[in-house]
Amino acid sequence: MSMVDRETRQIITKAVIGKGKKFKEATHTITPHHSPSSILGCWVINHQYKARKKGDFVEVSGSYDINVWYSYNNNTKTEVVSDRVNYSDRVPLVIKDENCISDDLEVIARATQQPNCLECTINEAGNRIVVEVEREFVVEVIGETKVVVKLDPHGYVNDDDFEYDELEAELADVDPDISSSHSAEKD
Repeated sequence: MSMVDRETRQIITKAVIGKGKKFKEATHTITPHHSPSSILGCWVINHQYKARKKGDFVEVSGSYDINVWYSYNNNTKTEVVSDRVNYSDRVPLVIKDENCISDDLEVIARATQQPNCLECTINEAGNRIVVEVEREFVVEVIGETKVVVKLDPHGYVNDDDFEYDELEAELADVDPDISSSHSAEKD
C-alpha cells in the first residue's frame, strides 16, 4: 500500500453533477369565439411539467392553460376563452462534473417562476388575443461520483473527552429493581 493510499479514502456518493437555470418569455395567440372589445383578466393555471437529461442540457416539457376573460359586442357581453399550451424548454447545464461513475441519473427541476401572464392584449386586426407569459426553471442532475478525503495522520477522534469507564462504574451501582422497591415502600 502506498503512502497516498494510507492517507486518503475514496468515498462513492450521490452528488449534484450538473446545474442549470433558464428564464423564458413566450407569446401565445388565442382565437376567441367573438371579436373582443376589451380584456378583463388573464390567468395561467394547471401547470404540469417533467424533465429529463439529454446530452449537455435538461429538457423540461410541460403544459399550462391560459384563461382570458374578455368582453365583446361593444362591452355588453363577456366570455372566458381557454387555451392549452404545450412547451419544451432546453435548460443548458452550466455546471458539469464529468466524473460521474454511473449512468443512473436523477433529474430534479423546480419552477422558480411559475408561468404567469405579463401582458394580455387584442391584436391590431381585433380578432385575436395575444398573451405574453414568463416562466423560469432551475435544474439539477444527481449522479454517483467519487470523493477523495484525506485522513488525519494522528487518527484524532473527538468524543468530547467522554469517559466510558466512569459511566460503566456508575451504572454498576444502579439497582435494576429500583422501580419495584419504590412501589413497595409507598404501600
